[in-house]
Parts: sequence; C-alpha cells; structure tokens
Amino acid sequence: MKPLNIVLAVAGGALVGAAVGLLFAPDKGENTRKEIAKFLRSKGIILKKKKLDELADELEEEIKES
Repeated sequence: MKPLNIVLAVAGGALVGAAVGLLFAPDKGENTRKEIAKFLRSKGIILKKKKLDELADELEEEIKES
C-alpha cells in the first residue's frame, strides 16, 4: 500500500469515527447534525443540509447492520 493511501485511510477512519461518535451523543438529532457539519467545515469539507442528512442516514444504517 502506498503511504498516501494509508494516510487517506487513517484520515477517513478518523472522520467516520468522529461522525459516529457524534451520532451516539446524547443530544437532539438536529443539534448533532449541526455539530457534524461544523466538524466537517473545520476539516474543509462543506456539505449541504440534504447531503449531510443523507450521510447521517447512511451512517445510521451501517451501524444498525453491524
């Protein structure tokens, strides 16, 4: 595996881990999604509300299937 691929895999894993952690936080879904959006913006990733909702739904389904 190339070093760049490893770095990207680690960064992607950290991002997904942070998102999953926020999804399990004891807060309302709306507030949690705002926090996810804020975190992603801090990393230079900008998603519209619809895309953020889709991402949260996908993560939720992945978690339920596990």
